[in-house]
Amino acid sequence: MSDLFATEETDHAPGGPLADRLRPKHFDDVVGQDHLLGDQGPLRRMIDSGRVASLVFWGPPGTGKTTLARLLAQVGDLAFVQISAIFSGVGDLKKIFEAAKMRRRNGQGTLLFVDEIHRFNRAQQDSFLPHVEDGTIILVGATTENPSFELNGALLSRMQVLVLQRLDHQALDRLLERAEAHVERKLPVDDEAREMLLAMADGDGRYLLNMAEAIYELAADGETIDSERLMGLVQRRAPAYDKDREEHYNLISALHKSLRGSDADAALYWLARMLVGGEDPLYVARRLIRFASEDVGLADPQALTQALAAREAYEVLGSPEGELAIVQATLYLATAPKSNAIYTAAGMAWRAAKESGSLMPPAHILNAPTALMKDLGYGKDYVYDHHTDKGFSGQNYFPDEMERQRFYRPVERGFEREVLRRLDWWERQRGRS
Repeated sequence: MSDLFATEETDHAPGGPLADRLRPKHFDDVVGQDHLLGDQGPLRRMIDSGRVASLVFWGPPGTGKTTLARLLAQVGDLAFVQISAIFSGVGDLKKIFEAAKMRRRNGQGTLLFVDEIHRFNRAQQDSFLPHVEDGTIILVGATTENPSFELNGALLSRMQVLVLQRLDHQALDRLLERAEAHVERKLPVDDEAREMLLAMADGDGRYLLNMAEAIYELAADGETIDSERLMGLVQRRAPAYDKDREEHYNLISALHKSLRGSDADAALYWLARMLVGGEDPLYVARRLIRFASEDVGLADPQALTQALAAREAYEVLGSPEGELAIVQATLYLATAPKSNAIYTAAGMAWRAAKESGSLMPPAHILNAPTALMKDLGYGKDYVYDHHTDKGFSGQNYFPDEMERQRFYRPVERGFEREVLRRLDWWERQRGRS
């Protein structure tokens, strides 16, 4: 039988990578996922019941998805089969299902662990359905992407989604202590370099252990590595960021909401996260332009000018110099008075336009370039506002069949406070006329 379908062992050769040698063999050894494995956690309840259900593990790299799947197979005395969606097709899946059926006839179930399950297309995902439903396999998928977007609804409805969290500083430090105990000597780094190492891991336990192994191998005898030397030994890791997937939308949402909340420092942080992660600065600039109208508007009319200028400056200067203009616009928008009155008014006006149909403007504001149009009353009784004492006629400009509407309601912040004063004055004049 092909190795592809063989039950994989959970023990690893002594000479294997450090991350494999330290792979937990018991649930209590798993770090950073107490919300799943604590007394009331969903995985703990499943373990205590002895019954394993089909699951999706959703979380960043290096948080223990594969490890948990291996350990779950032990709970139900299941054959553990692991494949990657990147390297497997429908033909491979058919062979796996046949092998699982044979095991089932012999009294053993199969836990099929599919890494990167979101990489399977719709047809491949559909092929799991009958075998999950009839119990031929217990399916455990691992994904770094939001299952709501990446997995078929039919498959997702048959699986429980469990979210794994990135490993925090404490969990990463525990992993490093385990590595030191396994190697039987302290990692040859000073305190500052150790902290830098934990930060560089960015919540990824596997990456941390791989870096630790590299340090053990590359450090000279008796050497204590400082932070500068560490940067020379270990290539700095780029933060996890995918411009085409969920992280892209998460970070732009965080930036937008930080700006709306007038938190300049948080806005700068999320801006930096996006740009350091490789986001196109022009995309960010376009979002700032939108924010200027949507969330600042006439509370500060200069906001839109600043956002447009930042985009133009970046186009002229490029990176990295042009990014400073985007920073300037970000700080301007974060500290500007906020109003969504324009955004709200536009929505109300659009709805009214759709609901009111094809109502004609009132006759007095129609142009009358021909005699016929004058005979029909076009332009009759129109009052030229500049010829009035106050520069305001108070005439009606809505269709005759439509009651006057109030769409734009400026707030009493920033420049819109002055706009509100003007609108109130005009409204009083209409009442008098």
